[in-house]
Amino acid sequence: MLLLVGLGNPGPGHAKNRHNVGYMAVDEVVRRHSFGPWRRRFHGSVSEGRLAGRRVIVLKPETYMNLSGQSVASAARYYRIEPEKTIVIHDEIDLPPGKVRVKKGGGNAGHKGLRSIDSHVGRDYRRVRIGVGHPGVRDVVGDYVLHDFSKSDQTWVEETTVAIADAIEALALGDLPGFMNKVSLATQPPKPKRPPPDSHASEQ
Repeated sequence: MLLLVGLGNPGPGHAKNRHNVGYMAVDEVVRRHSFGPWRRRFHGSVSEGRLAGRRVIVLKPETYMNLSGQSVASAARYYRIEPEKTIVIHDEIDLPPGKVRVKKGGGNAGHKGLRSIDSHVGRDYRRVRIGVGHPGVRDVVGDYVLHDFSKSDQTWVEETTVAIADAIEALALGDLPGFMNKVSLATQPPKPKRPPPDSHASEQ
């Protein structure tokens, strides 16, 4: 069994915030893989389904970002899911908008949601980092992530969340490179090959 967590803040006022891109990604997973209806459990919302033949619990903590670990720990204890079988999707200001990276373990880089999870379940979970860009000034980061994506961001946000949802089965199987390859191809499709030069034309 796997625990797939999308980070964000609850309520319609936060729905389109940069900080909520984790929510957006798991919403897309639930839609595209026909998971069950959302239910209120573990201080959050839960949906259940299967990925690559494995039972998966999707969780959106509703404790507000800074206390996300309470919700994650509650679900993990109930289902007896180890950190190694937990995947957390979250926003990342240190990556350019739309850039996706995945890793296991590591630091939280000041992300308060990750810091909370680290304190409750440890660091040995997998993280899918979705770049939202940096405002350029450290003092305004808090306001920046709590503001909505701009209209010009909507295309890449949709493309990225769909790409993650389409590639998530590879991640469920533990294939981090395969997951990244599928996401990269979907968000940055290879340029069409140029046709070979016309040999007859060169002879004229």
